[in-house]
Amino acid sequence: MTAEIIDGNEVSKAIREELKSEVERLSGRRVVPGLAAILVGDDPASAIYVNSKAKQCQKLGIYSEVIRKNADISQQDLFDLIDKLNADPKISGILLQSPIPKHLDEFAACLRIDPIKDVDGFHPDNVGRLLIGQPRYISCTPYGVIELLKRYRVEMKGKEVVVVGRSNIVGKPLAAMLMQKWPETNCTVTICHTGTRDIFLHTRCADIVITALGQHEFLHGENIKEGSVVIDVGISRVDDPSVEKGYRIVGDCHFASCVARASKITPVPGGVGPMTIAMLLTNTVKAAKLQNEIS
Repeated sequence: MTAEIIDGNEVSKAIREELKSEVERLSGRRVVPGLAAILVGDDPASAIYVNSKAKQCQKLGIYSEVIRKNADISQQDLFDLIDKLNADPKISGILLQSPIPKHLDEFAACLRIDPIKDVDGFHPDNVGRLLIGQPRYISCTPYGVIELLKRYRVEMKGKEVVVVGRSNIVGKPLAAMLMQKWPETNCTVTICHTGTRDIFLHTRCADIVITALGQHEFLHGENIKEGSVVIDVGISRVDDPSVEKGYRIVGDCHFASCVARASKITPVPGGVGPMTIAMLLTNTVKAAKLQNEIS
């Protein structure tokens, strides 16, 4: 068996086209979604990611601000900035790019963001709403995973799903979504993590395996059920002198062995990664509609 490739680039492109039409419709009613990204410090990867979001906003007609602050910013100054954005009617969504310098309290900063502008879905108010099945915004990466499964017509109802990883960003919200009694989910979910005695005991029985552990190529084909669906959220940089760049980007799955055993699989890169920005933009447009009470 050779698995069908779940192409995150193509799906995210389709979503952006759908959003472009929605933004045009909103602009006809004088509503322009706006996203403010706060970048503290000079982390190169964060800068690239934030700039990419800003470019995508521009293409869709979404107002965008990238606010750069020095790494020595005080907690109070960060609070003041967030308060200013909370009160700014041009801004529908606020993104605090992680990581931020260690002297700052990231959780306190998250709490400062108005929940209706928390398009990352990290505020406890939004996390709680998701847990009880009444979400306002869904964390972008888990949202992207569910959207990929839906658009590739992966049957989730009643399926055995193993989520490897329990982070607040991916594992926990994803498990909460999968277990909801929604028409497209309603799964039986097992969460595995570093404390699980035998992760592969669980992955070998799963209809769907979703890895978000951040441990490169730990899952091999022999550790999944034949015909299962594999969603790889992990991303790692591995030294490889045989390639021009000197390194390769890989996921949690050993792709060559898993692609030969699975029925569908996401590649790394090009799988879940592109979906994160697409779902952030989706949340931003939704935020604009909520704040303007437009159905």
